[in-house]
Amino acid sequence: MSTAKRANTQPPAPHTADSHDLIRVHGARVNNLKDVSIDLPKRRLTVFTGVSGSGKSSLVFNTIAAESQRLINETYSAFVQGFMPTLARPEVDVLEGLTTAIIVDQQRMGGDPRSTVGTATDANAMLRILFSRLGRPHIGPPSAYAFNVPSVKASGAITVERGAKKTVKATFNRTGGMCTRCEGRGAVSDIDLTQLYDDSKSIAEGAFTIPGWKSDSFWTVRVYAESGLLDPDKPIRDFTKKEMQDFLYREPTKVKVEGVNLTYEGLIPKIQKSFLSKDTEALQPHIRAFVERAVTFTTCPECDGTRLSEGARASRIGRINIADACAMQISDLAEWVGGLDEPSVAPLLTTLRQTLDSFVEIGLGYLSLERPSGTLSGGEAQRVKMIRHLGSPLTDTTYVFDEPTAGLHPHDIQRMNDLLLRLRDKGNTVLVVEHKPQTIAIADHVVDLGPGAGTAGGTVCFEGTVEGLRAGGTVTGRHLDDRTAVKEKVRTPSGALEIRGATAHNLREVDVDIPLGVLCVVTGVAGSGKSSLVHGSVPAGAGVVSVDQTAIKGSRRSNPATYTGLLDPIRKAFAKANGVKPALFSANSEGACPTCNGVGVVYTDLGMMAGVATTCEECEGKRFQTAVLDYHLGGRDISEVLAMSVTEAAEFFGPGAGDAHTPAAHRVLGRLAEVGLGYLKIGQPLTTLSGGERQRLKLATHMAEKGGVYVLDEPTTGLHLADVEQLLGLLDRLVDSGKSVIVVEHHQAVMAHADWIIDLGPGAGHDGGQIVFEGTPADLVAARSTLTGEHLAAYVGAR
Repeated sequence: MSTAKRANTQPPAPHTADSHDLIRVHGARVNNLKDVSIDLPKRRLTVFTGVSGSGKSSLVFNTIAAESQRLINETYSAFVQGFMPTLARPEVDVLEGLTTAIIVDQQRMGGDPRSTVGTATDANAMLRILFSRLGRPHIGPPSAYAFNVPSVKASGAITVERGAKKTVKATFNRTGGMCTRCEGRGAVSDIDLTQLYDDSKSIAEGAFTIPGWKSDSFWTVRVYAESGLLDPDKPIRDFTKKEMQDFLYREPTKVKVEGVNLTYEGLIPKIQKSFLSKDTEALQPHIRAFVERAVTFTTCPECDGTRLSEGARASRIGRINIADACAMQISDLAEWVGGLDEPSVAPLLTTLRQTLDSFVEIGLGYLSLERPSGTLSGGEAQRVKMIRHLGSPLTDTTYVFDEPTAGLHPHDIQRMNDLLLRLRDKGNTVLVVEHKPQTIAIADHVVDLGPGAGTAGGTVCFEGTVEGLRAGGTVTGRHLDDRTAVKEKVRTPSGALEIRGATAHNLREVDVDIPLGVLCVVTGVAGSGKSSLVHGSVPAGAGVVSVDQTAIKGSRRSNPATYTGLLDPIRKAFAKANGVKPALFSANSEGACPTCNGVGVVYTDLGMMAGVATTCEECEGKRFQTAVLDYHLGGRDISEVLAMSVTEAAEFFGPGAGDAHTPAAHRVLGRLAEVGLGYLKIGQPLTTLSGGERQRLKLATHMAEKGGVYVLDEPTTGLHLADVEQLLGLLDRLVDSGKSVIVVEHHQAVMAHADWIIDLGPGAGHDGGQIVFEGTPADLVAARSTLTGEHLAAYVGAR
């Protein structure tokens, strides 16, 4: 009789491959990080917290994610790398355990007029294929339904060099879906000639009213006056038909003015090239105001704003053409696509349904595919980028998110949390930069950076669990459970801004009186119509200062001093103290170091490899000529002043500063300190600022504008819990100084602090667009009649 062998009950030894379960960062020094060393668990949800400017983005995006992407790029051939953006290695000693990083940030999507939600997510591409297969009448391939593809026809002789050269006749034909009138933009622009010139005057009398067009300028006015094509002494209204054609539309023509060869061009094409071809947001304020006055955009009369050719609009599936499909709310489009049953395109329908269902699942079902991508908020843009990753079968990747709850109502945050947890549960590492307590609460691991911002930050203050963070005593830990009480005594309005019959986007004939002289908060779920009501219905113009979420434009040469106009009084103060020209104290003008052209570093292009930036040996990174640095104001040269923080500079230019006292500079610095940017260096490149810092910089700039009504769009975006209190104080000061403040906001602390709340809903898209509550925060909490009321009641702990 044989005896059975005893089974081995010892667990198998762990495999060596399973030991790589950490992302190790040692000695990170990117931006303000101070030799940060940290181990992050893989396949977990890690949330990075800390005040704005503490170094969160520097660690997560500029170190971990940047190095992962750089290493992936290096796996391609040198030929392929030559066509890819070059990435420099982050300043870090050791980075181990990295996995492929997928970055989902809040960078605004392209502002190209032909870029839409549909083109950005491939939903349009799938719809075009669908219509090219099922659309009747059939008009051609998918390109025939594409509004960014023009129709092309060509014929002629071509030479084929194969053996003996042979000339053959060839024809080429491509059917596109672009509307020929608006070129796929959906709108046409008209220039108001009355804004360009006064037709009762002659050119010699100064008829032009275009900014910067001076009578002695060779390149503008004089080329018209002395071209020989026009009579400079005749009033423009008396020009003959030919003179008017030459004046407005003449093709570029060579002319001589005082022996100098110049190019004469009609006024309309000249204005289009010099003003309209540039990004409006990047123009100087007075030129931007001129462009907004002179140019009017109207819906294209030929395609009725659909961007598509007549043939593309005529082809239908049932009663729906592709323009109708793109104009539908995505939740409705998903329902329509779900009702199509055609075996010949079954795989395409399945993929399209999944994409559209992802929109609904992520809380963007209220959008339409025709929505221009440049009009999306930062939070919406980030969620649109998430669409393609939701159903991805990839695992063991690192997903990096930048405040994924930005722009979300408290009701929608739980849905976002579920998506983050689902990505983690598939075996991925999820790294999230976040301020909202609801998202911090679901973290497996928390990293808190600080303790302050800028040079006062850049260190790891806490690492561990959420419970440990609460007990840790850091700034984040202390404020994690902060709750603002509902305001008991509210201000009395001094008047009202009447809106009647508002129908912008999804608004349904809304009538509302927005109280003036108080802090009024407009709230509601994402897509309920808040921005449509405030930005689309509040009359812009005199007295209204709007601070929206459009991105700050600026290169590495731009800094807070140049963006806010602070550098102008500083340059003038230096020039006056030293008896020289102000231009000497500009690193973008006469004072620039000749070696680095005022950049402070010298860039060496290494082809497909990452370029190298080395500190300029001539100016030692100070950006100015040596001779310029010999001039002083209050004992400091210009480079030393630009290296000051806002707080230091405010003291330097303040009333007790003697010769350095500069009231104009002190006023700008005071506004920067008021919005919580006292730690920022005034010469720090804009490219190194975080999202929250950029928005507050914009707010500080707009505070200089003289207006009675301030309209703010989610000013808490990117703000730490501790900074929200400071923002509330700023809003109170604005109201107490006699301003009316209208805030579009989701943050419960701002709602609780309001004098009056206007709540839109009840849902998003066509389920919203109505006023569901008007009153004080206390009334909203007591009624609990809306989603906002329920969440605000829970926030303040009301019974």
